[in-house]
Amino acid sequence: MHASKGDRLVVHGRVVGKQDHVVEIVEVLGPNGTPPFRVRSENGHETIMSPGPDAVVDHRKSTDQV
Repeated sequence: MHASKGDRLVVHGRVVGKQDHVVEIVEVLGPNGTPPFRVRSENGHETIMSPGPDAVVDHRKSTDQV
């Protein structure tokens, strides 16, 4: 898993009916774009994540419109 600052990390819900959790990567702490990542959620909370196999990196920047 490789990411850059500004990418989004999508953690898929593992239970039926549970929504995906999407956060913005604000800092890459591992070598060559690898985890762990400092991430910021929509409410402004920041934490460090080492995502598991239920997560993917969305390389569109958070300011892009769909």
